[in-house]
Amino acid sequence: MSSSSSRWGALAVLCAVIFLDALDVSMVGVALPAIQHDLGLTTSSLQWVVSGYVLGYGGLLLLGGRTADLLGRRRVFLAALGVFAVASLLGGVVDDGGLLIAARFVKGVAAAFTAPAALSIITTTFPEGPERNRALSIFTACGASGYSLGLVLSGLLTEIGWRWTLLMPVPVAVIALVAALKLLPKGREERAEGGHDLIGAVTITASMLLLVFTVVQAPEVGWASFQTIGSLVGVVALLALFVFAELRMRHPLVRLGILRSGHIVRANLGLLILMGSYVAFQFVAMQYFQNLLGWSALGTAMAFLPAGLLVAVTSTKMGDFADRFGTGKLIVIGAAALAGGYAVFLGIDRTPAWAAW
Repeated sequence: MSSSSSRWGALAVLCAVIFLDALDVSMVGVALPAIQHDLGLTTSSLQWVVSGYVLGYGGLLLLGGRTADLLGRRRVFLAALGVFAVASLLGGVVDDGGLLIAARFVKGVAAAFTAPAALSIITTTFPEGPERNRALSIFTACGASGYSLGLVLSGLLTEIGWRWTLLMPVPVAVIALVAALKLLPKGREERAEGGHDLIGAVTITASMLLLVFTVVQAPEVGWASFQTIGSLVGVVALLALFVFAELRMRHPLVRLGILRSGHIVRANLGLLILMGSYVAFQFVAMQYFQNLLGWSALGTAMAFLPAGLLVAVTSTKMGDFADRFGTGKLIVIGAAALAGGYAVFLGIDRTPAWAAW
């Protein structure tokens, strides 16, 4: 792809898809109470509507990147985007909670393939330097905006019907797929050698699924119960098998030697804590606002609007702030702000003061 306009057209498609990928992490949030009521889900089952997507996405992200390298970025991107559209449609029409969770998991898996393929297409399409940096900045901002504004859009759509929060991505994904067929580069791609590390992908994803299941069920069955202890043993066994596989594989999913790098370990632990705490906070907040306080879906969405707008406006500037003040300082400030917000939330009751928001 030689012309500048073609490159930026391709970027628009890639940004639309990463926006959808991130949007789906949070967009069902406000709709959760309505989904629970209509499908008769328990609270522990309801959280899988969110966790199923997140774990499918995060658990197979590395495998998605490897597959794009082996089979071709454009091919993997188009195939995964098609699966994403079909899974979105199925999720919006099913009447069974288990099928909804399964559709959400499949969507997460599809996103795990589109996201790394899209990033790789950007790095191979835009020349190294300011143009690529600008493209990556826009791509990242679209992902951050999609995640932050998902709750707001969810509130608007839930007022019409919760199924629209699941169906809305369908036409967008189809339009993006048609545009991608025309705009993404079709030239011969350099492909990596080797094979897939399916054992690593399966064991790490299964361990995360089992861990979430264990934590969710433990309050009901007891932390000292046979089920909980047995599940935790299973988690450890799966993680051990993952480590063993990565040490023996010729082309491992994760080269464990990177764990010798302290800043990489700290960065990943920080991101794990950030996403784990915030996704959990959103789930609890949705139940609190709507089930306990009786707020409407739209009112709940408006409560999250300031945060969404803040992220959308400032995300493109974070690179400049990092260059000026240093990444470490920004991380500390961000972590302190999150901790402060959670601390304020702990003090609310059945009659919260607006000052607490």
